[in-house]
Amino acid sequence: MKIKSLKALAASVATTLVTTVVLGITSGTALAEKITITDIAGRTVQVDKNPDKIVLGEGRMVYSIALLDRKNPFKRVVGWKDDLIKYDPDAFRKYKARFPKVDQIKNLGSPYAAEYSLETIITLDTDVVFLNLGNLLKAQESGILEKLEKAGIPVVFLDFRQRPTQHTVPSLQILGRIFDERDNADEFADYYQKNMMTVFSRVEAIKDEDKPIVFIERAAGYNPDKCCSTFGGANLGRLVDLAGGINWGSRKFPGFSGKVNPEVIFTDDPDIILGTGANWAEAQPGTMAVLFGYEASEDLVAQRLAALAGRKGWGELKAVKSGQFHSIYHQFYNSPYHFVALQTFAKWFYPEKFSDLDPEATFVELHEKFLPIDYSGVFWGSLPATQ
Repeated sequence: MKIKSLKALAASVATTLVTTVVLGITSGTALAEKITITDIAGRTVQVDKNPDKIVLGEGRMVYSIALLDRKNPFKRVVGWKDDLIKYDPDAFRKYKARFPKVDQIKNLGSPYAAEYSLETIITLDTDVVFLNLGNLLKAQESGILEKLEKAGIPVVFLDFRQRPTQHTVPSLQILGRIFDERDNADEFADYYQKNMMTVFSRVEAIKDEDKPIVFIERAAGYNPDKCCSTFGGANLGRLVDLAGGINWGSRKFPGFSGKVNPEVIFTDDPDIILGTGANWAEAQPGTMAVLFGYEASEDLVAQRLAALAGRKGWGELKAVKSGQFHSIYHQFYNSPYHFVALQTFAKWFYPEKFSDLDPEATFVELHEKFLPIDYSGVFWGSLPATQ
């Protein structure tokens, strides 16, 4: 009996040890599960799957993260740059009302500045840092990329700004894999594609000679004493081309954007003029910009548009006289929601061809289906014809 009892005890202990080891391995593997991704910069990066703590090189990346972590887009964010607070305060306040703990996110400043604190990122126990593709060179030259890698903190580059029509879906799929939210990423990707195609399918047959020349004034009136910055063949300039227009800046210079003397605009007299604006009144007191956003009103938008059109020389342009002087929410240039801008452009360029298209209904639906905040405010507007 004693021998059998000892054998039974030994067998029980052995079983317990094996089970403990297996459970430990399984648990450890789950906690430390890694995935390998190729980021938008073409870098191979190994990251924790479903990380708990992330740092955003730009706060406005929340526009994208909200599509995936729909119940709480801030649940992983421990540090960021305060650009969302400064340059889109309407959106920040909208999210803060729903998620008050957003105030606890550490403001780290610009990742490319000398005062950026690697020590703070390490102290925050950061799992991964997300940076914008457009700042790849800055990240290399500032040394922050090398420092983070030496500290064992992976860096992933995303892009919703440089080549949004090419990189939006891949960027969201990368986030979906890392956050273990692939179904949400795929669902939005399908929605994105459907809404982009509502324009592509109608404008592809339009001949170049029948397309309007469109000038974009980037951040129109942000600084009342300066004019003008515009987009080249990238970002909103690319969206103009895809909406069936001919982007003025694409013909003038290569690259993302450029500076333009207003006299050149007055000489060329483009068919359509559109500016971008957002609530910059807090970051730039005295700005003339159209303060689009979740807190904007139709009356104030109309006043601001009239003021921009009333600048010296602008009133003589045919776009102002014919009611083809428009403005749109600047932050579309840096978010996966830019198909709303694409649809708005198409409706401005070809009102009859797109008479059945309702960009505002699209934006409302996007909020209802994908975002944890509701739709409000004003995000684009047009000046009535003056003759």
